Amino acid sequence: MATTKDYGSLVEVFRGDLWEAELVKGFLAANGVQSMTKDETVGLVTSPYNNGGQGVVVLVNHEEQVFAEKIIRENRPRLNNR
Repeated sequence: MATTKDYGSLVEVFRGDLWEAELVKGFLAANGVQSMTKDETVGLVTSPYNNGGQGVVVLVNHEEQVFAEKIIRENRPRLNNR
């Protein structure tokens, strides 16, 4: 990941469209990692299937960042095939 925003004790581990973020959140939950999404497209009218958005981030606790990024890397091919 190129840059990481600081959200207090939460860190960004993924950024993408809503449907991608929901998939990532599911991968993390299946591995016992709690996460949340934050939509950074405030004020924009977008569709969850819009490919140009890239405005939804997935956040995890700082302590779980390394494990969460590993899970995302391992599941990246599944994201790309959707």
